[in-house]
Amino acid sequence: MELVGTTRQRLITATNESFRHRGYHGTSVQAVVEAAEATVGSLYHFFPGGKSELAEATVQETGAAYGDLFSVFLAETASAEEAVRAFFHGAADALVESDFIDLCPIGTVAREVASEDERLRTAAADVFGQWVDKLVAPLVAVGIDAETARDRATAVICLLEGAFVLARTSRDAGVLRTTGSFAAAMIAEAVREASARRV
Repeated sequence: MELVGTTRQRLITATNESFRHRGYHGTSVQAVVEAAEATVGSLYHFFPGGKSELAEATVQETGAAYGDLFSVFLAETASAEEAVRAFFHGAADALVESDFIDLCPIGTVAREVASEDERLRTAAADVFGQWVDKLVAPLVAVGIDAETARDRATAVICLLEGAFVLARTSRDAGVLRTTGSFAAAMIAEAVREASARRV
């Protein structure tokens, strides 16, 4: 891992990398500060709440960055349907390149701590909500009603998280590609239904 940025940024980067490899419970404060070339004192300076507060910041900041990736796909494709398909297919390629290491540990952390750490549960829920919002906006823009757009966007995020789990455990990135095509078809269907109602 290349060390760049401020001490705080390095701590978040190191925590995210550890979450990708070992999950929340497998990540220790000592391992994070060593990977970040920081000190325990500096970690508690930036994150007085310790591991939980550091994890919260990591989920919030890296979750927002992952969400921004979808905006990139939206800008580079002609429709939300194509952006969804491209996002899943891009995730599949990245998963293979990483040798099936967790690309986005937000879901992993959420599954580990949702019942035991309200701070992290809320942080993960906020991130997932932001991702849904990223997809709702372009769907509403093409005429899909807000409720349907939110339902479809939520389903896409559920499909993405589930596909990550199955693809990693089976070591088969094709799971992501297949699921992405299904998710894109679901979006296309909603667009067609909205167009038909306007006729």
